[in-house]
Amino acid sequence: MAQTQLEEIASRISDLNKWRDIFSFHGLEISNGAHQPGQGNTGDGTPAAGEPRGLQPPDPPCAVPVPLLVPVEAGGQPISLDMAMGLRKLLLGNVSHVFSCEWTKAHFRFRQPCSDLAYGLEADKGGTRAILMAVQAHIIRHLLFGRNTADTHLGRLQGVGRGEQGEALAAALAELLWAAGGGGRATVCLVTTATHFVPCGDYRADSFTERIQLFEFWEKAAAQEFISDHINCFRGKGSHGVILFVYSLLFSRTLERVQEDLMGTATPLLKLSLGSMTCTQAMLSLLLTGQASPCKLDGGQEPGPGGTGTEAPRQQRGLVGYLRWSRAQAEPQVCPGLRTPQVPIWLCSLCGRHGVLFSTNSLLLSCWRAERVFHLHFYNGQQEQTKPTQLTIDTHSHHWEEDQREDASSPGKRCPPVEMAIRTKWAGATVSWNGTEPFF
Repeated sequence: MAQTQLEEIASRISDLNKWRDIFSFHGLEISNGAHQPGQGNTGDGTPAAGEPRGLQPPDPPCAVPVPLLVPVEAGGQPISLDMAMGLRKLLLGNVSHVFSCEWTKAHFRFRQPCSDLAYGLEADKGGTRAILMAVQAHIIRHLLFGRNTADTHLGRLQGVGRGEQGEALAAALAELLWAAGGGGRATVCLVTTATHFVPCGDYRADSFTERIQLFEFWEKAAAQEFISDHINCFRGKGSHGVILFVYSLLFSRTLERVQEDLMGTATPLLKLSLGSMTCTQAMLSLLLTGQASPCKLDGGQEPGPGGTGTEAPRQQRGLVGYLRWSRAQAEPQVCPGLRTPQVPIWLCSLCGRHGVLFSTNSLLLSCWRAERVFHLHFYNGQQEQTKPTQLTIDTHSHHWEEDQREDASSPGKRCPPVEMAIRTKWAGATVSWNGTEPFF
C-alpha cells in the first residue's frame, strides 16, 4: 500500500515538473501566492534564497533533478516501443531491467573553469567512469591537438573557461558518435516533454527513455553544432547526460549493427558487478573503435567465420589509444593501433578502473628520440585528485628490473597499475611520480 502511494506521489510530481519545464522553456513562470519576484527555483531542484522549503514537493525514492527537456516541435524522430526494447536488451540484457540511480544521476560535469584541472570531467566511483574517461580522452584531444594553435602545453588545458569546456565536450561527443556511425552519420538523443509510447508487456518504464527524440545528421559539423546548442542537455544536473550519450552512440551505430558486432550473442554491453553496472569490453570497443566488438581491442587473433582463429587484420591507429593492466588475470595484448594512436592520449583500464594518460608533445609517437625520456600526465576524474599529476618516463634506465627474484605484480613487489599499464607500451620503462604519492 505504501509503495503504491509513493508511486502515485512520484507520478504527480513528475507531471508537475513536466509542466514547469514547458513553461520555463517558453520564458513563462508558474505563479502562486508564495512565488514572489526575484525568487524561484534555482534550476537544480533546490529553492532559491528566501523561498520557503516547505512549499517544495518531497522527492520520491532515488529521485534525480528534473532533466532538461526539448519541445516536441524541435523535430526529430520519436522513439518507439520496439526501439526502447532493443536498447534495453543490448545494454542491460532484459527489457524489465532499468538503470541504477548511479547511472541516472550521471552527467558530464567539469572541474572549476580556469583552474589546475579545468579540462577535467568529474567522475564518481562506479560503472559510469569508463564512459566519462573515454569522453575525457577526446576532450583533451580537442583542447590540445584539435585546433589551430601552437599552445600544446598543460597551461593551455588549465586556462579553459566554461564556454570552452562546453565546446570541447560537444566536439568530443560528436567525434565519438561520428565514429560509431562509420564516418557517415550520427544520431543525437534528447529528452522531450512528451511520452511517445505506452509501455506494455515486460517493459518497465523509467520516465525518460519513453520521451527520447532522435535527431539524425549526415555531416559531423552539423551534429557538433546541434550538440553545442543543446550542451546543457548533457552537462546539466538531472539531464541523464551519460545515458543520453550511450543511447546516441548505439543509435549512431544502429541497433542492428551493434548486434552484428556482438556476433549474435546475448551478452549485454553493461554487466552487473558487485551491485554496480560496469562497461564490458564490447562497450569499451564501441567507444574506442566505433564497433562493439571486444576483438577490436586485442592484438592477437579474431575468430573467423567458422569460429576458428584467424590473423587479425592490421588496424589503423586510433584517434586516441587504450592501455590496460590487471593483476587478476593475464589479458591479451591491446592491438598496436590503440597502443600507438594518432595522438599521445590513452584511455587506461587499471584493474577495472579507468583514467586517462596523455602527453602534450604531439611528436611523442612519431619521433623515437622523444620516447627516450618524456612526461605523461595522468587524470582519473576523482575528487581526491586536486592537482595535475606528471609522470616522468625513462625508457633507457631499467633499474626496476635489477631484482628478478619476484614478479612485479607479486605482493612483495607491487607497482601501481598505472606504471604497469605504461610498461605494456614501453616495456621495462622507469616511471617517476615526481613527488606525488602514487595512486591507483
